[in-house]
Amino acid sequence: MPDLQREHDLGDGELGLVLLAGAVGLMVTQPLAGALAVRTGSRPVTVASGVALMTALALAGLAPAPALFAAAVVALAAANGAMDVSMNAQGIALAQRAPRPIFASFHAAFSFGALAGAGAGSVAAAAGLDPAAHLALAAALLAGAMLAARPGLLPAAADARAEGPLFARPSRALAALGLLAFCTLLAEGSVNDWSAILLDRETSAGPSLAALGLAAFSLTMGFGRLAADPLAGRFGRAGVVRAGGLLAFAGLALALAGGSVATGIAGFAIMGAGLAGLFPLALSAAGQSGGPAAPALAAVATSGYAAFIAGPALIGLLSDATSLPTALSLVGALCLAAAALAGAAR
Repeated sequence: MPDLQREHDLGDGELGLVLLAGAVGLMVTQPLAGALAVRTGSRPVTVASGVALMTALALAGLAPAPALFAAAVVALAAANGAMDVSMNAQGIALAQRAPRPIFASFHAAFSFGALAGAGAGSVAAAAGLDPAAHLALAAALLAGAMLAARPGLLPAAADARAEGPLFARPSRALAALGLLAFCTLLAEGSVNDWSAILLDRETSAGPSLAALGLAAFSLTMGFGRLAADPLAGRFGRAGVVRAGGLLAFAGLALALAGGSVATGIAGFAIMGAGLAGLFPLALSAAGQSGGPAAPALAAVATSGYAAFIAGPALIGLLSDATSLPTALSLVGALCLAAAALAGAAR
């Protein structure tokens, strides 16, 4: 992200607006993907949106001008939103057939994927690899991996319904879960998009070391999500969410106040452990709210993923007006808000 920001000569506010445009694309596609998955099943929507996602990933690196880069980011966000809803619906359908809770472990795989991406980004930056070549190669490898996994998905008939609502009925429970997802994914998105820039700018880290903040965040989030289901079984979903929000706040405070590469990486690692279980537990609760899972997942995920992309845009605008550490302090307040909303996860 720092390289692409410099390549297109974008200020923090301009980059924030690009990410905000992506949030609009995501908010449009997620409810539509949920409705489509109800009728056709989650498998075909997952595969089609996955192909679109990898195509847009390559285009984001190849874009020769800021306007085309912005268009690629919008396409990337829209495809990500559609795949997110459909693959979570697939995960809910599979979890209902499993003898023990497994849903959060799928989100652990997401975090380990982010770790692999951050690690590859660090290596590519250290080697001086051009972002366009890096993202095109990643897109090709990931598209191949996704298509190889396609035969193992549950068939479309597993969760397709010929009748029934295409969109979730608004309710107080879904609204509370949506707000919890909003707070959680705004925090996650801010770390994804701004942690490397923060460490690059506020410490002595170069682009290679700066990428390790996200790597540490993703590593602890991945292992935290593997532990989320057993912990929720012992202490309840609400207890895990409450403790996680408080731990995430403490980790971000360390990253912002430490002033060194080591404390920054350690703070983001602690923050990842805290945030780990919040979003998958919110989605798990939504998937068990009655009725088709896909529309309920879409309702909660749209709130969350809009924040995932729009939140970093807001951070960019606030950074222009104040400073990046000051802007990221808002994320700490949202971690505390997530802890206060823990009861919604019951």
